[in-house]
Amino acid sequence: MSRQAKRGLLGISLVLPSFLILVFIVVLPIIGSLKESLTNDGGGYDLSNYKFLFTDKLMRSNIIFTLEVTVISSLLVLAVSYVLAVYMRFNNGFAVRWIRRMYMIPIFIPTVIATYGLMQLLGNHGWASRILYHLGQDSFPRMIYDMKGIIIANLWFNIPFTTMLLGSALSSVPDAVIESAKDVGAGRLRIFWRLILPLTYKTLLVAVTFVFMGVIGSFTAPYLVGPNAPQMLGVSMEQVFGVFQDRQLAAALAFFTFLLCSFIGYFYVLSMIKEEGMRRS
Repeated sequence: MSRQAKRGLLGISLVLPSFLILVFIVVLPIIGSLKESLTNDGGGYDLSNYKFLFTDKLMRSNIIFTLEVTVISSLLVLAVSYVLAVYMRFNNGFAVRWIRRMYMIPIFIPTVIATYGLMQLLGNHGWASRILYHLGQDSFPRMIYDMKGIIIANLWFNIPFTTMLLGSALSSVPDAVIESAKDVGAGRLRIFWRLILPLTYKTLLVAVTFVFMGVIGSFTAPYLVGPNAPQMLGVSMEQVFGVFQDRQLAAALAFFTFLLCSFIGYFYVLSMIKEEGMRRS
């Protein structure tokens, strides 16, 4: 056997375990969910479950509500995380040191505990409302059991990791490039749009993908602090499967959620392919 053939077999043997894990954990369950979602009450196959998702008023409102929460949460997480990452990268002092020590703490707090903490803080009789009451404010905006509560929880859970991800990309931006741009008279906004953003664009796409997929498939926070109607798709899926015992409709919801995640993943992969093509050319 030639050396090249041996290298090929070695490469296949190294990749095969990961490929098999991917097949059994991801690919086969997706195929099973698709088959289950296409099954009707009579045992045949049709699109009745998917038709119900878009014709039923409650299901439509759940889909729209999920997309609204996901888009708003993703934009806010990226905006706050990028500002924090840029501030920590190009500034020094007590505030920066304090942020660097504190911003990772939410990662180490379990989701359930953090969610109950937010309920105690932002509830109608929580700490925030009590403080405002003693300051003379009689009314407190509704946060818990509302879209705002889910968004705040998503900010708490996603900002630390996204900031760390963007911060690692910003740390690779050479100081010499920034100083050279300043020497030729470039302002801060011009430096950001022409240098910093293009150099961190790839990591920004990764962050968008992670945040979008994490929010759209979340369950714990939407279940505990979200409204009863409309609901996030993860909560609706649990209700359909656990309460109504409708496996086919739950599978349709699961596969539809997968398609939404695949949509944002498609643009990420397409961008990576274009970037690789530009490098080779």
